[in-house]
Amino acid sequence: MTVMQTTQGVTAGQDLCSGPPPRHPRPDGQDRYTISEVVAFTGLTAHTLRWYERIGLMPHVDRSHTGQRRYTNRDLDWLVFVTKLRLTGMPVADMVRYAELVRQGESTYDERRELLESTRRDVLARIDELRDTLAVLDLKIGFYATEGTTR
Repeated sequence: MTVMQTTQGVTAGQDLCSGPPPRHPRPDGQDRYTISEVVAFTGLTAHTLRWYERIGLMPHVDRSHTGQRRYTNRDLDWLVFVTKLRLTGMPVADMVRYAELVRQGESTYDERRELLESTRRDVLARIDELRDTLAVLDLKIGFYATEGTTR
């Protein structure tokens, strides 16, 4: 199993790196994207893609005979997942650790689950903080709406 596992043909016990796979621009087998195409598809910068490769988040990007990076649909799926992890606020070091664990195989399921559960707890705490903040904003907006109509 690779880091860029997709959900196509998933059987019980396989690791899923993202939800349902996004519609890919090209079918499998014809999916050799340049870095500029991946930039256009993902919204990530070329600098970020190269950095991900350097730090081990995408260590096995294929190369053309001229040395140009060639990304696959699986790479795109992985980038979608990594982008979601970034949105959670997961530290980059934890993301790299997760990628290393995926590459090590099924024996790391428990450690991967623990890492994701920890991140989930952090996300839930942030959601609670945002709800509290939203309640304060709603209070203030309501106050100003009421005060604005009485003057």
